[in-house]
Amino acid sequence: MIGKLSSFMSRVLFLVAFFLAGVAIWERLANVFGFTMLGGYAPSRLLDYAGVAVLFVIALQVREIKEVKKGAP
Repeated sequence: MIGKLSSFMSRVLFLVAFFLAGVAIWERLANVFGFTMLGGYAPSRLLDYAGVAVLFVIALQVREIKEVKKGAP
């Protein structure tokens, strides 16, 4: 049960990180032309959040690999 939940959360966090990185790129392009989509958040802040989400994804993947290797002979 925990393995499935961990795998699901890893996928969700990866998608969130990808989405945040995409929004940051579009926000930066909009800022170049004098517009803004988000108002309060700088694109660099969104990339920071995306990086933290990817870091958690990596940690979850390493944990899953460790569990698989522990079970294998």
